[in-house]
Amino acid sequence: MSCEIHLIAAARPNFMKVAPLYHALAAQSWCTPRIVHTGQHYDANMSDAFFRDLRLPQPHFHLEVGSGSHAEQTAGVMVAYEKICNQHRPDWTVVVGDVNSTAACAMVAAKMWIPVVHLEAGLRSRDRRMPEEINRLVTDAISDVFWTPSVDADENLVSEGVASERIDRVGNIMIDSYEMMRPQIEAEAGPAKFDLPAGGYAVVTLHRPSNVDQPEVLGDLVRQLLEISRRLPLIFAVHPRTRKKLDEFKLWSELSAARGIHLTEPLGYIEFMALVRSANAVITDSGGVQEESTYLGIPCLTLRENTERPVTVLQGSNRLVKPRELADSIGLVLNGQWPRGSRPAGWDGRTAERCVAALKRRQEQRLTIKRAE
Repeated sequence: MSCEIHLIAAARPNFMKVAPLYHALAAQSWCTPRIVHTGQHYDANMSDAFFRDLRLPQPHFHLEVGSGSHAEQTAGVMVAYEKICNQHRPDWTVVVGDVNSTAACAMVAAKMWIPVVHLEAGLRSRDRRMPEEINRLVTDAISDVFWTPSVDADENLVSEGVASERIDRVGNIMIDSYEMMRPQIEAEAGPAKFDLPAGGYAVVTLHRPSNVDQPEVLGDLVRQLLEISRRLPLIFAVHPRTRKKLDEFKLWSELSAARGIHLTEPLGYIEFMALVRSANAVITDSGGVQEESTYLGIPCLTLRENTERPVTVLQGSNRLVKPRELADSIGLVLNGQWPRGSRPAGWDGRTAERCVAALKRRQEQRLTIKRAE
């Protein structure tokens, strides 16, 4: 009988992590993967486009939770996913990343004695003001198997009391997505769509509350971006949350009037990575973009006080930058003084293969134990 596996997806990074794993599992005869789309971040440009670009089928289950407070989303996902598990109980639930849906589905599965695998386990920012950090801690506290991307993640889990035999260091599955889509990414026009040359611009993404929810902070960032745009053109993919705040704080018109700033709606994965791969630098507060830029050796200026991906700073091309230092930091990039870094081990496009092998081994162990009982 085929082993049924639920893959939980809720937001852009989830889709990219689920895609290579789904394709690798779907090619196996011993299991049947099912995509559970919680609908936590639903926007046609931020959801459907990624499914299309990553060649994913329509979700097998769509919880349609929608937006809301952290409590509303978490509760809504738990109620909806519990119903799915009651009707279509999986053999494994694989949760990815650190969004509300990750913790919510992990809690549902754990309470129903469904084994939980956490893909991208063990990452820590040490900042509990970040909702994502709470989700990471909760998920790792109740997971059964931990798929980690790097040595520091293993060390975090062991220090928290996780037995090493429950940890599989599989590498970075974000890189699998990039390599899977590389031909389409390289065929995309990229900066030419904005009449810009390769290496002659920076990509900007901002969405975290700490950067966009306060008028003085967002105002300072806008002023920094305006200053940078006089020296280096910027392509700013504007998140819906950020657009709302730019309008609310009356900053949108100033940005849109700047000749050196190209504003665009959220982009599909292929379009976005075509821009990133040819960029001079990336300015972001995203988690995944820190990894992609490190893999590509592109200077990444992360507008955060901390990162749950320290390997991108210690080994890669990423650095944490304060908003007021942004323009000066771009100056270092333009002067060739920014480190290019190197690729961490296991960031090689073969993470999904290792995940499949690890899960098959653990499923066989479960069946052996059941037969012995």
